[in-house]
Amino acid sequence: GYSEGIIGNCNYSVIKLFSLLKWCVCVCFHSSSLSVGTKTGYRLFSVTAVDKLDCIHEGVECPDVYIVERLFSSSLVVVVSLSMPRRMNVYHFKKGTEICNYSYSNNILSVRLNRQRLVVCLEESIYIHNIKDMKLLKTLLNTPTNPSGLCALSVNHTNSYLAYPGSATIGEITVYDANSLSTVTLIQAHDSPLAALTFNSSGSKLASASEKGTVIRVFSVPEGQRLFEFRRGMKRYVSISSLSFSADAQFLCASSNTETVHIFKLEQHSPSREEESPTWSAYVGKMFTAASTYLPAQVSDMMHQDRAFATVRLNMFGLKNICALATIQKLPRLLVASSDGYLYIYNVDPQDGGECVLVQKHSEEQVEQKEEENPEDVPPQPASQSYAATVALPSTPPSSTTLMGYSEDGGAQKGEVIPEHEFAEGPVCLDDENEFPPVGNQSN
Repeated sequence: GYSEGIIGNCNYSVIKLFSLLKWCVCVCFHSSSLSVGTKTGYRLFSVTAVDKLDCIHEGVECPDVYIVERLFSSSLVVVVSLSMPRRMNVYHFKKGTEICNYSYSNNILSVRLNRQRLVVCLEESIYIHNIKDMKLLKTLLNTPTNPSGLCALSVNHTNSYLAYPGSATIGEITVYDANSLSTVTLIQAHDSPLAALTFNSSGSKLASASEKGTVIRVFSVPEGQRLFEFRRGMKRYVSISSLSFSADAQFLCASSNTETVHIFKLEQHSPSREEESPTWSAYVGKMFTAASTYLPAQVSDMMHQDRAFATVRLNMFGLKNICALATIQKLPRLLVASSDGYLYIYNVDPQDGGECVLVQKHSEEQVEQKEEENPEDVPPQPASQSYAATVALPSTPPSSTTLMGYSEDGGAQKGEVIPEHEFAEGPVCLDDENEFPPVGNQSN
């Protein structure tokens, strides 16, 4: 079946939506890339302006695609089809070649990837591959039952943390280091089972929500310390379908099966400012803080929870919708993909918040119509493009402890295997046309 998931990160805000009838969407907004899985295959779009959606590639290798994940703005695309839900196909779409395919013991529920690792999640197991040669490095067997394939992988490959449910009955998170292949920590995040997980860009923060959907928490990684707690609502339980950090990790958005999308601001309240300019609200806040020390833990926690900084009121109710925060044309935007096949783009006021304003609405049908009318309007893609121009560098300065992926003069393009934990001076430098050689068929 189809599943829902979200990866929202740093320089790359990715949203992923599965619709039983229409499409799945994976959007990488930093590199202005949007991927759509359809009944006939998959399509890759460029989103560089709010009013323009250009198709740059259409893949018809297999129909009924329900998982499509692109490695940032590279030519590497991972596809899973309903016709073969246990097989993962990896393509180099610019060359039009298949790099490899892997078959698993059960249906693939989700796929996550960064420049160092490719993770495949089944209902009761997780497979970790080395992305430079697709070698299987680790199999996590007998993981807690995870019918939606919920997991998150940090896009920062030097902090390649993987998060997945540590329990099927409570909201425990297992944080795993996909580089060293070892468990980092267990976080007791919620009382009820998990519904959503996402890392920020650097992999230093992890946001989570439970099936109740009332409280969203943010933890430090790898320590697992609770940093923030936000209340989405109190009146009803909801199904949270996505969480996504902004590029600077100052904001976190959450969408659900309700008509409201919430944006929370991650800021530590300064008591000194309240003392300098006392207000009635500040006074009441201090009184609540003092009183909370004498009240039960659940009531005390509720008093310390922050509410939404900004919101969006959607014109639909009950539909699955996935959100992400991105910068488009140098302005902060909220993007919402809904299961009715539309992508909505809203303006966000980073200073005052409040109600976000809708600025554009896209649909795949509209894109198809434009292509039929003006097929030559889509700009041609360069035959060769390096990662230096398409993939953001790590958030920290390169050092001798930076893990190396494919190199332009490395063994990958010669069909050799680069040692798994090879360390190199300088930033990762990848050649988009040569870094992913054909590997062949594999079974697990």
